[in-house]
Amino acid sequence: MLSSRPARALVGALLAVLLGALLPATAAQAASRTVQGGRLDWGIKSSFQSYVTGPVAKGSWSLTGGAATVGGSQFRFHSATGSYDPATGAFSSGFAGGVRFLGHKKPVGGYELDLTISRPTVRITGGVGTVHADMVSKDRGSGRVTSAAQVPLARLGLSGIDMKGGSTPIALDNIPATLTSQGAKAFAGYYTAGTPLDPISLSVDTSAPAGQPSASKSPEKPKDSKRTEKARKTAGRFEDAAVDWGVRRTFREYVTGSIGKGKWTLAEGAQDGGALFRFPRGKGTYDPAGRTLDAGFAGSVRFTGADGLDLQLSAVAVRVKAGKGTLSADVTSGGDRRRAVPVVTFTAKDFTPKNGLAVLTEAPATLTADGAEAFGSLYRAGTAMDPVSLAVAVDTGAELPALPDLGSTPDPSGPPAEKSATTAASASDADPGSGPRTGLCLGVGGAGVLVAAAGALYLARRRSTRRNSNAQQNDNALQNDNALQNGNALQNDN
Repeated sequence: MLSSRPARALVGALLAVLLGALLPATAAQAASRTVQGGRLDWGIKSSFQSYVTGPVAKGSWSLTGGAATVGGSQFRFHSATGSYDPATGAFSSGFAGGVRFLGHKKPVGGYELDLTISRPTVRITGGVGTVHADMVSKDRGSGRVTSAAQVPLARLGLSGIDMKGGSTPIALDNIPATLTSQGAKAFAGYYTAGTPLDPISLSVDTSAPAGQPSASKSPEKPKDSKRTEKARKTAGRFEDAAVDWGVRRTFREYVTGSIGKGKWTLAEGAQDGGALFRFPRGKGTYDPAGRTLDAGFAGSVRFTGADGLDLQLSAVAVRVKAGKGTLSADVTSGGDRRRAVPVVTFTAKDFTPKNGLAVLTEAPATLTADGAEAFGSLYRAGTAMDPVSLAVAVDTGAELPALPDLGSTPDPSGPPAEKSATTAASASDADPGSGPRTGLCLGVGGAGVLVAAAGALYLARRRSTRRNSNAQQNDNALQNDNALQNGNALQNDN
């Protein structure tokens, strides 16, 4: 009978070789990474949105800090920052932007319902996930306003999801969320702890290990730069410029919503800031003394929909004079192109350079008669459109304001050969009919051998999906809670 020692020795040797081949890559991958750019999509609670804007509360909500909307009921928070440790799965990422809800207007003293949720942060440690946020709320009984930073607002359902071993981008899709006791208190008592909230989706980019030096600083300006800047100012020229404009929030929601079933496409250098589009590389003339601007910008945006909508805005230009501005564009619709259509006008009272930069932030804009015609009479002349923001760099050292960072778009499936490696887990795989798809998409470099070697261990340790026992959302505090209002976004969209 052969001894088992040689067999054990052989297995040990093979294991040592395997580990030796994997350890360098694993060690490099396990280094803590920096979260740099990305977005969080969360409706908070869609039925609460409906209640606020419905016939009982007769209120509204508004966005702050560059937050945007996605589809019909989700808010998009941007510019993710934080850290991720592939070795432990620890994840922490904060996002910019906020939303304010107002309802039950009183004859005197504002609104009875006044709630602001901003700067959401997702923290995951040891398989436990929590959403924190800055909250300002008004008590329903006393009317006392309380403000608290980073309240643990919601608990995340991470059953079946392994956060370890990811690279970039890190993406979580449709993660269930429930209200915490602290969140219920900050929510002014409108809901009790344990109430299901809307699911959360996020995608963030991760960069080199934390602490590693970033890109080198820009080179110093030549000593004769002042002379050059002066000559350019005299000639009325400028270094760079950009205009930010979202067209109209409710129009974007209509296009991507259940009625329009469409999308927008950016081209020629235009950038998507979530709540706005940036048209960059401005060229033209600017007079600091007279605060006048005549500039054209790069980029185009095209809106298409299932209802036949096909509208493109390109060759965007801006003129500012005597405290008033006009944004024009070439408008293409139905195959016809109209050039230099004055689409909106806006106020531009203070447009004086400071520190080499002339900035106009969120100037109120209204639709012109020509603009209304360009939109196929969907809106009347004088309709409030999204505000216009302008930035003109008159000095070579001045930098334009940063655009909200939405991060890169994750590919949940990846190439066919890498599908098993890029889709690490899905909390609904066990029962597709048990609820919304929930998953983690992790870019796992060199994971093929690990998946093959540890497949049995992974299957043995994988947790089964918990069924959502709270499917019936009994919001006793709010009447008609599930009456989702998905009416035409082009009508009564105030």
